[in-house]
Amino acid sequence: MTRATAIALILQIPPIGLTSGMSPPSKKVTPTPVAAERIRPDQWHLAFLKVAQAQEISRGDGVVVAVPDTGVDPHPDLSNNLLLGIDTVAGGSGDGQNDSNSHGTSMAGLIAAHGKAGNTGALGIAPGSKVLPIKSSTSDNFGEADDLAAAIEFSISSGAQVINISSGGASTPRLVRAVEAAIAANIVVVAAAGNSPHAPVSYPASEEGVITVGGVDRAGLHAAISVTGPEIDVVAPAVDIYSTSYDGKYSKGTGTSSATAIVAGAAALIRSKYPYLPAREVAHRLTATAVDKGPPGRDDEYGYGVIDLVAALTADVPPLGFESVSAPAGAGPSTTAAGRRPGDDGSGATARGLATLGVIVAAGVAWAVVARRRRRSDDPPPRISR
Repeated sequence: MTRATAIALILQIPPIGLTSGMSPPSKKVTPTPVAAERIRPDQWHLAFLKVAQAQEISRGDGVVVAVPDTGVDPHPDLSNNLLLGIDTVAGGSGDGQNDSNSHGTSMAGLIAAHGKAGNTGALGIAPGSKVLPIKSSTSDNFGEADDLAAAIEFSISSGAQVINISSGGASTPRLVRAVEAAIAANIVVVAAAGNSPHAPVSYPASEEGVITVGGVDRAGLHAAISVTGPEIDVVAPAVDIYSTSYDGKYSKGTGTSSATAIVAGAAALIRSKYPYLPAREVAHRLTATAVDKGPPGRDDEYGYGVIDLVAALTADVPPLGFESVSAPAGAGPSTTAAGRRPGDDGSGATARGLATLGVIVAAGVAWAVVARRRRRSDDPPPRISR
C-alpha cells in the first residue's frame, strides 16, 4: 500500500473541555460534563447553516447514510442512530462499530448525531437519519481501494440512500465498478474535494456523478486548505468543526472531510422530504439553491456556492428532467436498487493508500489528508431568488 499522497497534519492546541490533541490515540480519557455542555455552542456551523430552521422542515427520517471510513464508535450522542455495519479491512470481522482513530465517528456525528437532553452534546445535520458504519480504513487512516469497493457494494445491498466518502486515492477496476453501481442504484454519493490545493484529482473524486465538496471558513470564505478546480460543486463549513469521537469524547477538525459529511447530511434531509426525487435531482437541488460566492456563477473555489439547507428544502427548483417527481413532506422513504455489480477480486489490481480527508484532533489523533471529485455537469442550474 502506498502512502505517497498522504499529508499528515496535527492541531496542537486543543479546545478547552476536549481531550488533549497531543495525547496518544490509545489513551482512555473520560469526558467531563463541560465537554458535552460546550460542544453544541462550539458547533458554529449549525447557526451558520440555519440548521435549527432546516430541521423544522426535515430531520432526515427514514434515510440511511453509509459511512465507509475508520469505523464508527457508538458515542452516546450518536448511538441511537447507529446501525450494524461491517468491517471490510483485512482481518476485520466486526460490525463497523469500532473506531480507534476517531475520523469515522466524527463524520457520522456530523451527519446524524442526536445529542443529549437539554440541547447538550453534539448535533448532526440530519439527526433523524441512520448511519450504516463500515470500517474500510485502518486506524492509521489508510486502506485498500478494494476495501472501499467492498464497502460501497455493501452500502448498495443494504439499501443506503446516501454514501459519504471522506477519502480518496487511486482506483482499481472493482472500485470504479462499485462507484458506478452506486450511482446507477440512485444513491447520492458525496466525496471531498481535498485539503492539498495543488494535488491532482483523486478517486472517487474523478468519477462522474459524484457530488464534489469544497470548504469555507467561519466567515463563509474559501478555506485555505480546500482544493480548488472545475470539479467543485458546492462548499460547506470546513474549519474548526466540532463533532463526536470515540470513548464518548469530542473532536475538532479542519478539512473538507467535515464539509463532505455536512453535505451528506443535507442530502439526507432532502431525501427524507422528497423520497421520490432521483439522486441527480438531489444534487441539482443542492447546487441550484446554493448561495453564490466569488465571481457570479460557478467558480473553481466555491463551485455553485455555499449550501443553503432551508432553500434546498423549500425552493421551487426546476428539475433537470421530466422524470423528477417531488413527493410531499412526510411521504415514505425512497427505495434504491438492491443489486450490486460483481467485484473483480482476481484482477490483480494494485493496492492504494486511502487517505482520510480532514484534520481532526480527538484524544491525540492526527488526521491524514487528501482527495477530490466532480459531479455530472449539465448546464449551470438556475439561480434561486430569495
